[in-house]
Amino acid sequence: MYKDTTVYIGMDVHKESFTLSSYVLGEEEPGHVQTIPSDYILVVKYANRMRKIYGEESEIKCGYEAGCLGFSLYHQLKRCGMNCVILAPTTMMEEKGKKKIKTDKRDAKKIAQCLAYHTYSPVHIPTDEDEQVKEYIRMRNDLKAELKRIKQQTLAFCQRHGLKYTLTKSPWTQAHLKWLQSLQLEGLYQETLDEYLLHLNQLTEKLERMDKRIEEMSNLETYRESVDRLTCFMGVKRLSALAVMVEVGDFKRFATAQHFASYLGLVPGEDSSGGGQNRLGITKAGNTHVRKILIEAAQSYGRGKIGYKSAVLKARQQGNPSQIIAYADRANERLRRKYYSMLFRGKKANVAKTAIARELACFFWGMLNNKVI
Repeated sequence: MYKDTTVYIGMDVHKESFTLSSYVLGEEEPGHVQTIPSDYILVVKYANRMRKIYGEESEIKCGYEAGCLGFSLYHQLKRCGMNCVILAPTTMMEEKGKKKIKTDKRDAKKIAQCLAYHTYSPVHIPTDEDEQVKEYIRMRNDLKAELKRIKQQTLAFCQRHGLKYTLTKSPWTQAHLKWLQSLQLEGLYQETLDEYLLHLNQLTEKLERMDKRIEEMSNLETYRESVDRLTCFMGVKRLSALAVMVEVGDFKRFATAQHFASYLGLVPGEDSSGGGQNRLGITKAGNTHVRKILIEAAQSYGRGKIGYKSAVLKARQQGNPSQIIAYADRANERLRRKYYSMLFRGKKANVAKTAIARELACFFWGMLNNKVI
């Protein structure tokens, strides 16, 4: 009965516990549900128990949704010789027309069925080098967000105590910092301001040191050529280019530029029925970090004249093949022209920037797949 059977094990994983369920094609629904402590050895034992039930020759395939555990469980199970995949949550099948009830047991069963019927897309598994660089860049971005919070808190402190800076419109210039350091407040107010400024200086120095380290990483042989190419686009510096490379991994795994844009969640959703079409906002599926980088880069196209190339951009492009520079220049001119055209037609700035980010993603795909002619 169970000869040459494939047993699909769905795992709903959390920090403290795993909920497992098995499914074999032809069965009415997944079964053998079990909740265990978050230990991969217990997953291996569960898989061995399934072999005893379905036959020692049974093939085991297990999977879990991308989430808090990252790739750690995947690598642990792979080292034990198990076939494991990580499922992209936004690509998994959904039950239609039913009230949504979410439990660990239901999720484990759904994952098992997704594995069996292949109604999902697997998450790309990065190389160890890519994973290390990615974690370093994400840590740097966390510190950047912390620096932004400290700046906001410092400005709020000054506002609460009637300390208004009027010399220039923009805060956090050198003149503004000198003004903050020259303030003489009473008692603990001065100590509070000093602590804010001390934390701000420490974070600034740390970020400068990390940015230099990331610059060194971007010049490694593994990344240098691709990073050099991506920095030919407006709004894309070496840090952003390297982040895109390690987050995405192999661009060749996307058959078309549209597939890459879909992976980033930059394509519009749709809720259509019959003859009517209802376009929604972008899906926001896939990699949030790369999508954010592209939308930030898209803001550069809203500044300057069409066809204008800054000295900074020319310096970044220097040393690249002429075909690569020409491709990037065509893209930069097209995207800037499209941005102004959308604004002229009455589109909101954020809508225009998102559209530019989607098309910029397509140009990224073309650049790194040698579609530059």
